[in-house]
Amino acid sequence: MSAANDRKIVLVTRKTRLEDLIARYLTAAQARFYVEHLGADFSDYEREHEVYQAQRHATLQVLEQWGRYQVIERGFLPNFIFAPDDIVVALGQDGVVANTMKYLDGHPLVGLNPDPARYDGILLPFAPRDLAKLLPEVAADKRNSQTVTMAEARLSDGQVLHAVNDLFIGARTHVSAIYEIAAGGTTERQSSSGLIVSTGLGSTAWFKSIVTGSLAIAGSFGQPSSLGDYDALPWDAAELRFAVREPFPSRYSQTNLVCGRLASEEQLRIRSLMAENGVIFSDGVEADRLDFNAGAEVTIGIARRRGRLIV
Repeated sequence: MSAANDRKIVLVTRKTRLEDLIARYLTAAQARFYVEHLGADFSDYEREHEVYQAQRHATLQVLEQWGRYQVIERGFLPNFIFAPDDIVVALGQDGVVANTMKYLDGHPLVGLNPDPARYDGILLPFAPRDLAKLLPEVAADKRNSQTVTMAEARLSDGQVLHAVNDLFIGARTHVSAIYEIAAGGTTERQSSSGLIVSTGLGSTAWFKSIVTGSLAIAGSFGQPSSLGDYDALPWDAAELRFAVREPFPSRYSQTNLVCGRLASEEQLRIRSLMAENGVIFSDGVEADRLDFNAGAEVTIGIARRRGRLIV
């Protein structure tokens, strides 16, 4: 590889479980005491950490030969500004790739699996040992990529949140979310455990578990209980799906608009009726959330930007 290559590589890493424990308990010894006191195997945390650090070191060796690179921990992604020609590499679980992708706009993203024995790696087709051969091909636009459709939540005050897998709209705590929902010319007030809006990539994840659970409950009451012709959407599908979790029928709330599809130009509109604790977050990362309290309105649809995963 030539160190003269002008395209910068941005490596996104994550903290291991051991690092999180040490941050909480200050020392490895105290972390060990806590874990073993609960009857867990602390050596598993150590093995995971050692493997990840070894693969991180191997990745950095390749990047040092490449030339320009920068390393950021995924917790800093919301405040990081990517240059238009950056090549992005994510080292970690599938969630690191998804969490990284939603901050990109067509940037090539390479997913590296640091521990294939531990992680399935659906979004991690490569290992650090592949990087030396891979980067020149990516920089020259000679590698194939998979387009990924993203969802977008846009608040009435201008705040925007993107999702690679799904958006959650509801309450932070285990209380009912109260809101008004509108789609396809229908509007109703609802009380529920919140709703999920899923992309094609997310259609085999949280959304499918909601559908599976609903059908299983229906089956216990003598209704059809098979997924039947349920098909996951392609990752690049120009469609979103939404489902309301545990909708509650009452004089105050309705349950007619509990699932549906949003085509490319269609939108879902939701107005919060919650005095507090209303939130919108994406891809399971509640820390990077938007407040969604009384009076706030959100419009949800397919995002203009697309993910680009190198394959």
